Amino acid sequence: MKFRIVKDKIAGSTMLVLTILSVLLAVLVGWGLYYKSLPLLEKNTLWDLLSSSAWKPSKGQFGFFAFIMGTLWVTAIAVLLALPLCLLSSIFISEYAHPRLRKIIVPVVDLLSGIPPVVFGVWGVLMVVPFIENYVAPHFVAYPMGYSVLAGGIVLGVMIFPLIIALFLEVFSAVPREMRDASLSVGATKWQTVKFVLLKKSLPGLVASVVLAVSRAFGETIAVLMVCGSVAIVPQSVFDSGYPLPALIANNYGEMLSAPEYESALLFAAFLLFAIIFLFNAVSRIVLGRIKKRIE
Repeated sequence: MKFRIVKDKIAGSTMLVLTILSVLLAVLVGWGLYYKSLPLLEKNTLWDLLSSSAWKPSKGQFGFFAFIMGTLWVTAIAVLLALPLCLLSSIFISEYAHPRLRKIIVPVVDLLSGIPPVVFGVWGVLMVVPFIENYVAPHFVAYPMGYSVLAGGIVLGVMIFPLIIALFLEVFSAVPREMRDASLSVGATKWQTVKFVLLKKSLPGLVASVVLAVSRAFGETIAVLMVCGSVAIVPQSVFDSGYPLPALIANNYGEMLSAPEYESALLFAAFLLFAIIFLFNAVSRIVLGRIKKRIE
């Protein structure tokens, strides 16, 4: 009996240590990026770095505002395009699709999540960029260009599509079948059951799923780099080119020794991306907590 108690305590302590190490890993990543960014921060104020769009490494000018806005534009477009489609698709798969059809759709969606990002990038260059340049942008701008934040948002939205659907399906499956049956038994239609029972009970899980998907979208690099245009300007519309932070890091890190402070600037870009994701998750947790309280 004593041996079982000792073994149980050892197992609990081991899991506690591993949990602390997992948390410390995130802290160490953030601290390491901040430490490597200190040479840049010592010569420039944080406000100047975040508010300026001037990016001239050879002259020691490192403005990150255009890159931050490019990241936000592409991510926002991706979420706005993917979220309604994913929600409706998940509802159909979970509640309306025939079991045989569901067995076909779910593996296909899972297969999309295994496609390498560079394949999505090539698809974006060959299909999305020409479509925007030839058929969409000419109706809105005088000098249409396919390489834009819209192209990046579309490609990124398709990339996170399978992740959001998989998460939504898991959330819907957690709602007890008895609640659906009880709603239908009192005369509610299928859609009323989905609207007032399934979605209401699943709302906290849906919000958490979107947060996870957006965090994933913030860090996507190669596909977005291939279709955004990589021009360091603040986009004024969806048809302007953009330069997200992940693309900046991937596109320039090999040249970090070509100018003073270049390495520090790129690592500061990585630290900015880390901070944006951290703040987004923190705010989302607060919102999620309030939603849970309202539902309860």
